[in-house]
Amino acid sequence: MVLGVGTGRTTRCFIDLLGQKVQNKEIKDILAVPTSETSAARLRELGVPLTNLVDHPELDLAVDGADEVDPHLNLIKGLGRALMREKVVEIHARQFIVVVEENKLVPRLGSLGPVPVEILPFEALAHVYWLKSQAQRAELWLEDDGSPVVTDNGNYLARCWFQDGIPDVYALAQMLDRRPGILEHGLFLDMASRVIIAGPDGNRILERNRES
Repeated sequence: MVLGVGTGRTTRCFIDLLGQKVQNKEIKDILAVPTSETSAARLRELGVPLTNLVDHPELDLAVDGADEVDPHLNLIKGLGRALMREKVVEIHARQFIVVVEENKLVPRLGSLGPVPVEILPFEALAHVYWLKSQAQRAELWLEDDGSPVVTDNGNYLARCWFQDGIPDVYALAQMLDRRPGILEHGLFLDMASRVIIAGPDGNRILERNRES
């Protein structure tokens, strides 16, 4: 199996479990394509062999977390700061499985928090200024010391908030896709095959077009 591996707190748990099974030889003949340097380092540490999309352009499966999930299994992702690489990897997967806690389910994307947006460092504040005209609030994402958050790609991140959620996620995605200087956004639309939800009463699974 060739497996796309996401980034973030939930995915770190998955990576650790995967590494245990590889070390115990419960899983063999598996290769991983990581979505961040952090995930790549942890996979190497656990002995999970890595590959890339040139050698394996079609992934059997990708597994990742999400910041929000709506009733259509559309997602907001990227608050783990790896949204561009996550999207690049996960569009190559035959199946994309998302693992979340129950509190990440929302009636409308943008209900819980911001949409992260990866922007070009050149004239970064001009891109943020334009994002402010499209959202209730937008700001450059800063580290605790006041410096810009820098992705593994060397770009900056902005965060955009929408009062009462995003009214039309497809229209917003198209607008962001067309804007020069906006390199990627955290709207993952029509990508998830299945969402595994952990709640106080156990786990349940949502699949595209049906619930089980």
